[in-house]
Amino acid sequence: METKNSDLSSLKINRSENDSGPSKKKNITIIISILAVIVVAFIGYSILSPLFSREIKVNLVEASLQSPALTGAVFTASGYVVAQRKAAVASKGTGRLIYLGVVEGDKVKKDEIIARLEDSDVKAQLAEAKANLQLQKAGLNDAKNSYDRQKALIKTGSTTPADLDAAQANYEKTLASIELAKAQVQAAEVAVENTIIRAPFDGTVLTKNADVGEIVAPLAASVNSKGAVVTIADMSSLQVEADVSESNIERITPQQECEITLDAYPSHSYPGYVSKIVPTADRTKATVMVKVGFKHYDKRVLPEMSAKVLFLSKATKGSQKSQQPVLVVPNTAVVTRNGEKVVFTVKNNTASQIPVTTGQQFNSYIEIKSGLKNGDQIIENVTDQIKDGTKVKISS
Repeated sequence: METKNSDLSSLKINRSENDSGPSKKKNITIIISILAVIVVAFIGYSILSPLFSREIKVNLVEASLQSPALTGAVFTASGYVVAQRKAAVASKGTGRLIYLGVVEGDKVKKDEIIARLEDSDVKAQLAEAKANLQLQKAGLNDAKNSYDRQKALIKTGSTTPADLDAAQANYEKTLASIELAKAQVQAAEVAVENTIIRAPFDGTVLTKNADVGEIVAPLAASVNSKGAVVTIADMSSLQVEADVSESNIERITPQQECEITLDAYPSHSYPGYVSKIVPTADRTKATVMVKVGFKHYDKRVLPEMSAKVLFLSKATKGSQKSQQPVLVVPNTAVVTRNGEKVVFTVKNNTASQIPVTTGQQFNSYIEIKSGLKNGDQIIENVTDQIKDGTKVKISS
């Protein structure tokens, strides 16, 4: 017990006057000062570090092929190439198709025979009508001679007025029968002609709608019959029919210069002009149809191709070669660093500098001759803060 009491007494806190003196207060002041410095340093670091290390937000834009005509473009509209002269060629008669002399792509001349229907029945009717006409003509001589004799006899009193009237009526009836027979011959000839299908104008066969052996009828009255045999179009009448928003229609005028680009050949364009503004609107789409004619075009332009039309504020000048699309980027994407033109791409959230060779200026765009390719993404607006290696963040 004595040992335990001795050990416990050694654990008493020393509360002597020396420990509660000025040295203790001085130590507390130092500790508080150190903590204050640490807090101030932490706050300063939190405020200032983002100014030196934060990522710069940037927008990306693609280098793209564009036509030089875009510099004078009012707006763009989409449409389709349509032949203004187009016909579904059908027969006026009904019959079995026995001859078809054209296929898709064939060129035809006006009145050229392109198909025939079976015509044995109508030819027989024509032969019968012609024979009947000859029969009526043969009876005409007898009727005329009889009428002439009665007129001579009535003068001598050798016949009666009744016989003269009968001879006259027979003669006039024969004349009427001849006219009827002529009409029947003409009707039979028309029926034969209706079995022949001719081209209504010079054009190109677009589609073949019937085959030899099928029944062809006007308006395809039967389920198993065909109406049109072929569809032809005048390839010299091609125009682009574009739907233009009602809000943009006031910006279009007749004969306004245009540039037409087919979706099938995006690297080639054709000069055009506003041929007609159709004087009605489509209430469901709130658009007005505008027909755009080609100034010239080649064999690549086909009906029903989709196209885009640039309506220009000024005439497109220069040769066709100068109208070829060029690679362009916004002017704000190109800057001069150390005496050379550069753009910046983004790799792993870091700006990477690329030297480029520039060309023509197109309003807010500039041509890139080398250093980039179509579709490359670059920083749209390059500021003085953006340098090679700068941390950037792409804006969504």
